[in-house]
Amino acid sequence: MSSKEEMLERVRKALGRSGENPQPHPPPPLDLGGVMPPLAPEDYQSKFEGEWEKAGGIAYSVSSVAELDAVLQKILELAGTQAVALSRNPLLEELRVADRLTALGKFVTTWSGATLGSDSLLDLYKASFGVGAGITGVEYVLAESGSIVLTSATEGIQVVSLAPPVHIALYRRRQLAGSLDEVLERLARSELAGQPAPGRSVVIITGTSRTADIEQILIRGVHGPSQTHAILVADACG
Repeated sequence: MSSKEEMLERVRKALGRSGENPQPHPPPPLDLGGVMPPLAPEDYQSKFEGEWEKAGGIAYSVSSVAELDAVLQKILELAGTQAVALSRNPLLEELRVADRLTALGKFVTTWSGATLGSDSLLDLYKASFGVGAGITGVEYVLAESGSIVLTSATEGIQVVSLAPPVHIALYRRRQLAGSLDEVLERLARSELAGQPAPGRSVVIITGTSRTADIEQILIRGVHGPSQTHAILVADACG
């Protein structure tokens, strides 16, 4: 037996293997209990807010349109902006966010996807790179990681959530989901029985944009918003 073979044999014995076709011992089963324990639905909101704020986001809860106006006014004043871009999420239309911001003296760019009654898609795209804040709804709110899930099916164009330095997302309690598995299951469902779900892009946002690059110095807002705000709007508000 050569010195190389002797060395390999010693390694095999140390690993508990021997022979020409050594079989490794099967690894012990992984115990994932407690790694990501399932959340109770009543804990979704507090878990989301805790994880969202760990990632640099700010969470709010409003129970009336007056409170919503006050929160939006505060965020936009602190951001020092008068110009806002809105996605076409139905919740924004339901809450008449464009009208409320206009009444507050803000310049608002919207796009409903229609040919009349709103700015064009190109107008909204250009505005998103020039305004101080973008306001969207969400498709789902992911509690376990403190994330918000946006899709092109409801927002129309994702740039409103990605280009402005400040991103504000509005959502209802029914949009809370406990886990990524739950979100993916919901996204796969079609609104019409027996028909496939329409194609759409999905963006999962967890806090602010950040990078550390080579120097490992954390910088926010390099590749996207430096501020992210999530506002829970009570069902009675609207």
